[in-house]
Amino acid sequence: MTHPVRIEAPEGLPYIDITRELDAPPARVFAAHADPALVARWMGPDGLETDITEWDFVSGGRWSFRQTEPGGESYGFRGTFHTVRPDELAIQTFEFLGFPDVVSVETLRFIDLGDGRTRLETHSVYPTVAARDGMISSGMERGVTQGYARLDTILAG
Repeated sequence: MTHPVRIEAPEGLPYIDITRELDAPPARVFAAHADPALVARWMGPDGLETDITEWDFVSGGRWSFRQTEPGGESYGFRGTFHTVRPDELAIQTFEFLGFPDVVSVETLRFIDLGDGRTRLETHSVYPTVAARDGMISSGMERGVTQGYARLDTILAG
């Protein structure tokens, strides 16, 4: 079952909250975030190929990936994992290399809803409201929604 994605970006505040329920227990949802081969299959909008060059999903680890469109245009992303607690929490930085010098801090919480279900809550804080608005206008909603739909398929398998 595909659950709706809730994206909230309050007027005048430099953050985005994303909430999504998944039909899998926190350990499986967390594993789909920890395994770079799985992340490459579900992260981002449909039609882009994801090449993960670094993915050390531990406290103090680093990550980097590039997404490429069928026509060849590509987009780079990188960050660090500040705190990772299995099946519970990940705090990371996120930088889109196409918008340099803007780094957000993201907190992902894997909430156990019981009955083999998880609510994933993401809180992303940006250095300015303009930077947050740039992320919103980049097509982020499409990438998040389509990516989570592919994550559903992975978790169901």
